[in-house]
Amino acid sequence: MSLKIFQVDAFTSEPFGGNPAAVVPLESWLADDVMLKIAAENNLSETAFFVKEGDRYHIRWFTPAVEVNLCGHATLATSHVIFNELGLETEEIKFHSDRSGSLGVKKEGERLVLDFPAYPMTEIETPAGLAEAVRARPRRTWESQGNMVFMLLDSVDQIRALKPDMSELMKQNYDEVIVTSRGDDCDFASRMFAPRIGIPEDPVTGAIHCSLIPYWAGELGKTELFARQVSARSGELFCELAGDRVKIGGNAVTFMKGEIYLEVSPQSSHSV
Repeated sequence: MSLKIFQVDAFTSEPFGGNPAAVVPLESWLADDVMLKIAAENNLSETAFFVKEGDRYHIRWFTPAVEVNLCGHATLATSHVIFNELGLETEEIKFHSDRSGSLGVKKEGERLVLDFPAYPMTEIETPAGLAEAVRARPRRTWESQGNMVFMLLDSVDQIRALKPDMSELMKQNYDEVIVTSRGDDCDFASRMFAPRIGIPEDPVTGAIHCSLIPYWAGELGKTELFARQVSARSGELFCELAGDRVKIGGNAVTFMKGEIYLEVSPQSSHSV
């Protein structure tokens, strides 16, 4: 069998920026281990798979190592493919995830806007060894949904200069380690490291903004914010807090199209 595959740069308006994601449209689900092998073969931070079910799209996301609960940039990339490569003529897409519930994406001009849940953060003492692994001493530390830990640093310059010890981060109990601060040319900035799940550094991460947007909206006293993820590739995120939801807007560009050739058959159901 053959499958279409697209590679899309998300949260950028130009190729080679933002975060690349692979997108694989399916008629029916493949076995979980096959999807994981495809994601590992792609060797991108995430590969998204989706199946159209009625008026919505059932979506799942895989790193090269595991299936994840939520992925913003790969959802943005999937929406770009559905709108621009598969020819959807409406202005809104409804997604469903067994792990994250109902998600939405609207087309607003050239920008795509994710509608995701807002996740609260719980302040904690900085876990032993975390500051040493990140190589920065945080002002505050929080936990949030999805086994994430967030660290507030002094400045965006400090964040840009970080060179974490990945081997030590692997020993931490958190799948994703995020650092954030106020921005210089933006409202707030961040970086995200996740070597435990096969992503040493994620270039641009929509899902972490489910927690960052509520926090920075409270700190800055406004609901509309502009954020940057200051990785080497960098990315721009147009953010809004809307009650118990967050809106995360960005651009996307198609980088590559191709086909996958498999000697396997699809399955009608999947395990979660």
